Amino acid sequence: MTRIKRGNVARNRRKKIFKLAKGYRGAHSKLFRVAKQQVIKALRYSYRGRKNKKRNFRRLWITRINAAARTQDISYSSLISQLKKSQIAINRKMLSQLAVVDTATFNLEEE
Repeated sequence: MTRIKRGNVARNRRKKIFKLAKGYRGAHSKLFRVAKQQVIKALRYSYRGRKNKKRNFRRLWITRINAAARTQDISYSSLISQLKKSQIAINRKMLSQLAVVDTATFNLEEE
């Protein structure tokens, strides 16, 4: 039976992990076993962070819409229900952009 050399495979596997661990402090970027653990942890955090980012932006948009609506003496929930009743299909991101940038148009949307 011939000897199987897997130097390239092992080196490439380690290089991939070390590339992802670049910039980590101390052993977290130097030692393979520790680096691998930190990379797995970081990837888990980044996955969760992408979900939280969407959540946080939606909260920001709702807050902005609510603040702009309150200047016109109307609550956020009643504004959204009026928009749905009048079949105006505009998402919260665009609505908050209107509230911040173009208040005149936002006030027209309200009525």
